[in-house]
Amino acid sequence: MVKEIHIYIEGDPQLRQGFRHFFQPLYKVAKRQKVTMKTLKLCGSRGDTYKAFRIALKKHPDAFIVLLVDAEGAVDEQQKPWEYLKNRVEDKWDSLGNDNTHCYLMVQTMESWFVADIEALKDYYGKGFQESAIPKTSQVENIDKNILESFLKVATRKTIKKEYHKTRHAAQILERLDVAKVRQAAPSCDRLFTTLTQIMEPATD
Repeated sequence: MVKEIHIYIEGDPQLRQGFRHFFQPLYKVAKRQKVTMKTLKLCGSRGDTYKAFRIALKKHPDAFIVLLVDAEGAVDEQQKPWEYLKNRVEDKWDSLGNDNTHCYLMVQTMESWFVADIEALKDYYGKGFQESAIPKTSQVENIDKNILESFLKVATRKTIKKEYHKTRHAAQILERLDVAKVRQAAPSCDRLFTTLTQIMEPATD
């Protein structure tokens, strides 16, 4: 059984507390199962995140090491994460023998999770938030990443916090997200929670 988990995430270190809050359901499982969830590692760029992930695999051979990065595009539901990254984004990455339990994607980007919970956005931005600017869909992973951020900026530009800014706003939005809503609208997010929960709580005969 897994006793220690390390999660390496693409993104600014300022997002750490936001992700820490969003991952609370996983931390609760870890506490119940006496699994150590190490401090989340926000590593900056995709390349730097992968490098840190690879170093951790060698440095912590007895721990379960996780990579979480933006997909930066649409992902076919039949395509495994390592296959996607090697074929579309990073063809030189080692896929660890295709062990996809170590690899997870934010599809198409982290902001996709935000639009899965419009109420959280309304709560954060308050008066002036234009909900109509966000496309209504039950599958947020289908929203093209190239237009997603522009939707957010249009929806938020008349609020007191001004238009959406990843560095200034994202961490606080993450803290407000309803995990259940995001998991329902973003299958890749659901896979992360489901798989890590199963790893910490293996089925018993």
